[in-house]
Amino acid sequence: MKKFNSKRIIITLIVVIVIVFLVSFTTYQRNNEKKESFLQSFTNDIVGIVDKGLSFPLKAMNGSVQSINSLFNTYTENDTLKKKVDELSSLKSENENYKKENEKLKDQLKINATLTNYDKLSATVISRSPNTWQNLLIIDKGKKDGIKVNMPVMGSEGLIGRVVVVNELSSKVELLTSANQSSNHFPVMIATQNDSFSYGLLESYDEKENAFVITQLTESDEVKAGDTVSTSGLGGNSPKGLYVGKVKKIKSDAYGLNKEIYVTPASSMYDISVVTVIQRLAGSGN
Repeated sequence: MKKFNSKRIIITLIVVIVIVFLVSFTTYQRNNEKKESFLQSFTNDIVGIVDKGLSFPLKAMNGSVQSINSLFNTYTENDTLKKKVDELSSLKSENENYKKENEKLKDQLKINATLTNYDKLSATVISRSPNTWQNLLIIDKGKKDGIKVNMPVMGSEGLIGRVVVVNELSSKVELLTSANQSSNHFPVMIATQNDSFSYGLLESYDEKENAFVITQLTESDEVKAGDTVSTSGLGGNSPKGLYVGKVKKIKSDAYGLNKEIYVTPASSMYDISVVTVIQRLAGSGN
């Protein structure tokens, strides 16, 4: 075992000495002759081939790594851009909502400016159930604000309903589009083009015509399409002069005996966010 190890050591030393000698000799010869020997040239060629063979897969691997990094960077950038687009869409939607809300508030201020003879209170719609969309809405004013049952309620352009339930901090408003025949009756008057008035009762709402229906007219011969309709103040539940809308058409009832007046509402009955409650005639104290 020791002899075997000694032989290996001796062989290794001889190989090392030969290699050192060859390197030293070729270096010396190159320096003196300014050119490479055949052995050195052969060695360099072998090293070049090996280097080229190894560098190709390394370069290919490096290119693949760069492509993967580029792909991940592109994915991250796209994800960031998508989030920014979503944020911009959300901001645009919010701005549109604020713009519409401001427009409605301006409209409400305009109609309030025309109601100079009334004590009035602005309120915000806080709830409107899909099940009772055409019947009821809830506002954020109640008993503590002086709201009482049967007070008329105005939209952005005209009359839309009356208060039917009052709580401490909120109230229910029944709309004129409600099918409840006992609550949507408003005494109204129609100002005709010859400066006369025809009186009647706002009795119902025709959904197909998108119009109120006035019956029990005192005079219908002078009524024309485009005439102005407002509350008459008769009956005691509503003050006089609240704008309702304009006459759309005149039609005979089912029996052909009386006229029915169809009135286009002045105010939207669907898109309602702010209302004005008419509390009483100014200075009446009631």
